[in-house]
Amino acid sequence: MNSSPHAAPVARPMRRRKSRWPARLDALQSLSGLVLGLFMWGHMLFVSSILLGKDAMWTVTKFFEGYFVFGRSLPALVSVVVASIFAIVVLHALLAMRKFPINHHQLHNIREHINQFRHGDTTLWWWQAVTGFALFFLASVHLYVMMTRPETIGPYGSADRIWTDRFWPLYLVLLFAVELHGGIGLYRLAVKWGWFAGADPNAARRRLKTLKWALTAFFLALGLATLAAYVKIGIAHAPRAGEVYTPVWAQPEVPAQTPAQAPAQAPAQSPIQK
Repeated sequence: MNSSPHAAPVARPMRRRKSRWPARLDALQSLSGLVLGLFMWGHMLFVSSILLGKDAMWTVTKFFEGYFVFGRSLPALVSVVVASIFAIVVLHALLAMRKFPINHHQLHNIREHINQFRHGDTTLWWWQAVTGFALFFLASVHLYVMMTRPETIGPYGSADRIWTDRFWPLYLVLLFAVELHGGIGLYRLAVKWGWFAGADPNAARRRLKTLKWALTAFFLALGLATLAAYVKIGIAHAPRAGEVYTPVWAQPEVPAQTPAQAPAQAPAQSPIQK
């Protein structure tokens, strides 16, 4: 049977336009990770000022409290900065959760994939996910304390918190988790977005990986030395825990005693008076 020449044309299925939101969220995740990674390195350098002495660490602390601008310490400024970093951490964690395995089946598939292919960057992603999960709990404790008690940051206050308040086990685990997570994250960002790719992407990737491990080793060594310095100060200062540090130049000078001010000594007895 011949079809009618006036038959209605067959409707073609309409193509749905793909959403750009996944790409936008991915870019936002990369940006938040970059901010946190750079902040992590800067924070480690500032905290390690204790290796230069208590006065150096006190100066860095007061700089962020606005002491040298306003003429007095404003710890609330530190709370604002920490609260901002805390918000970025939560945002970054929420965005990263989109790519986490959500059930046992997905977790099994990922582990099987890693074991079969033994791809270096895939293994790095796995460790980034594990350390990121740990950081959501470990970093939250540290950030909350810094946000609510910024006035305790200082040579003595930080050392007392680490030793007397027994925060050193948390900071020891946090050090390894944050340095591994941040270093891997910055490396994967550079590879993902083609930074420093050059003419030979494979060679650039090998150089980036070498640089990544070198920086990780450096910051881990710096972090361990810094933690050991705070522990040493905390042990010595434990009997006076809670005391606020005063820099050497601000300590009141004890005037030297003149001979007239010196306490008179009892005259020596002669052999006859004995």
